[in-house]
Amino acid sequence: MFHPLQWRPPSSIYSCYTNSARFFGCNGRLGSWQNEKTLKGSFQWLFAWLQKSTVKCPKQKSLLSLLANQCSYVTSQRVQRAQQIGQLYSNIYSERTRKSLFTSLWRKFQGRHCNAGKLMALLTGVFLWEEERIKEEELKRSADDMKHMEEITRLLWGSGTENQTQEIKSHKDITSDPEEQSWEMVMDKKHFRLWRRPIGESHLYQYRVFGTYMDVTPRQFFNVQLDTKYRKKWDSLVIKLEVIERDRDTGSEVVHWVTHFPYPMYSRDYVYVRRYNVDQENNLMILVSRAVEHPNVPEDPDFVRVRTYESQMVIRPHKTFDENGFDYLLTYSDNPQTVFPRYCVSWMVSSGMPDFLEKLHIAALKAKNMEIEVQDYISSKPMEGGSSGSEGKASVSSQEHKDEGSCSPLQMDYA
Repeated sequence: MFHPLQWRPPSSIYSCYTNSARFFGCNGRLGSWQNEKTLKGSFQWLFAWLQKSTVKCPKQKSLLSLLANQCSYVTSQRVQRAQQIGQLYSNIYSERTRKSLFTSLWRKFQGRHCNAGKLMALLTGVFLWEEERIKEEELKRSADDMKHMEEITRLLWGSGTENQTQEIKSHKDITSDPEEQSWEMVMDKKHFRLWRRPIGESHLYQYRVFGTYMDVTPRQFFNVQLDTKYRKKWDSLVIKLEVIERDRDTGSEVVHWVTHFPYPMYSRDYVYVRRYNVDQENNLMILVSRAVEHPNVPEDPDFVRVRTYESQMVIRPHKTFDENGFDYLLTYSDNPQTVFPRYCVSWMVSSGMPDFLEKLHIAALKAKNMEIEVQDYISSKPMEGGSSGSEGKASVSSQEHKDEGSCSPLQMDYA
């Protein structure tokens, strides 16, 4: 596997010696050499001695060659042994046991060998839930954003969000927070308002939608967003939408989503982890999603992989989860990997947002009227995966729904 190393003059000893000397002084303490010329002179003496020794005594040259060959042999044997152990574990243990074993090993190396752990996960085809799952802090942050947005809304439009006759103030008139002042309103519709703000020094924007619906229940609106099978029916832009893996501990799910993009752009595919939470005490429903990498979903040359994506949906019922009327906050950002200028992408997103929200609203109304059966994610716990027969993860059948016709240039999709 590894070829024997050819004999070369030990010229690299000086670089190794120099690097180590920068951390350890002549007296063995941490520090640096005050005079590197002294070090260079010492090395030159050592190198001259090695050259003379190898010329006078060829056995030393053979000895170093044998040492290199031995190192190569030992390394190849250990790699081969590791492959054999991996094959043995795959034959003896179930997938769940292997996953638990690898997770425990990865925890031990996480602190000191984080990058090596990720590389091992990629090679073994294991998704690291400890690293990628949606944390409680992310859910709490989304809930705090909703409370902050409700306060901002009261300051902007007074006590009622439906009072459209009031003069709309600017964010700069009601807050001194620089992050809040960076939001710019780009759309004011009957059922929602849309803001945007630039993301750092990039050409991208983050979008925020605050809206209200009075003719549908929060439960149905929430379930419609989570039901992947139902979305294939009401969203014609979906090419593929399936749950790849589920986390038993938190109910988080890894989802693979492929969607049409406006012509002439290629279709985009997203791999993201999502987690939802229903807070009965604070009367909130939260859904958080962000892009991840999964070893079972490699890139497809037919699609463009979107690697930067975040979405948070927070729903606040006016009364209860089963009575009409609620407010919602949708915060969204992604990098669709387009070559268009910022204003073009912003125009497409701003134009496509009303279309998506209207489709979502109609789908929720159909679910409310029981025209479509939708899974209830609130009353039932997250699916355990036992029905799928897999150990530790569950998957949904990958039925693809393709729209043969071209999509409108104004149609863009959101998760």
